[in-house]
Amino acid sequence: MTTPDPGSRTLDPGAVAFIGGGNMARSLIGGLVARGTSRDAVHVAEPVAGLREALARDFGVTVHDDAREAAASARTWLLAVKPQAMREVCAALAPLARAMRPLVVSIAAGITAAQLERWLGGDVAVVRAMPNTPALLGAGVSGLYANARVDAAGRTQAGTLLSTVGGTVWIDDEASMDAVTAVSGSGPAYVFLLAEAMQAAAEAEGLAAEDALALVLQTVLGAARMLAESREPAAELRRRVTSPDGTTQAAIEAFEAGGFHGLVARAINRATERGRQLSAAND
Repeated sequence: MTTPDPGSRTLDPGAVAFIGGGNMARSLIGGLVARGTSRDAVHVAEPVAGLREALARDFGVTVHDDAREAAASARTWLLAVKPQAMREVCAALAPLARAMRPLVVSIAAGITAAQLERWLGGDVAVVRAMPNTPALLGAGVSGLYANARVDAAGRTQAGTLLSTVGGTVWIDDEASMDAVTAVSGSGPAYVFLLAEAMQAAAEAEGLAAEDALALVLQTVLGAARMLAESREPAAELRRRVTSPDGTTQAAIEAFEAGGFHGLVARAINRATERGRQLSAAND
């Protein structure tokens, strides 16, 4: 297929092209539309027909089966494809990237800004972002890193885009993005694992499954709200609820005897290292 000519049309400077229309892209698209972005300014390239149809039906955005067609319509590209497919996708977009010099935002885990810039032909403004799955509810958080080619307007554009699904944290050192992935990108799974274990333990102590689930869900939700709304350190909130020689202290001592802090540290480290491996494996 012939590469679209960006000079053949008038580009909306606020237009965004999503390359990939999976769950995270869908959340961002929904956030943009809800905040008043024109539906005509959102273009999505997605190879799966069912996903394309759902995006067009649910949000009224323009959909394409070819990434180049979507990218030619926008100055901002959001790459939302699997890390393993990123190099191939970028190679197809490289001629257009050299012609248009877009702002490129990637949400692929483990793929560095330097890799993206190289695969797109060089001299490209790249923001690497790592949102997490609570973005599906508008309650996520994203770590962002910008390469040296991203100007103030580009940082604002990327931050605004990611803020549609939650908070944002800018990271100065890209090497720390693998830790962002390990802490917040993978982090919801850690909370789900704790909730799963708490429910199983509650049932083992004789609680009915539905009662155990209700208690665990509201406890996790309430504790998260206390952390977010009180602005107190987690250690201080834990101290306040831990009465000397009480039930909470007994549980905390069991956690600590099992090496809880060390286990969490090892888990975060393993996830961080895996992010680095993904980068090397896809280079």
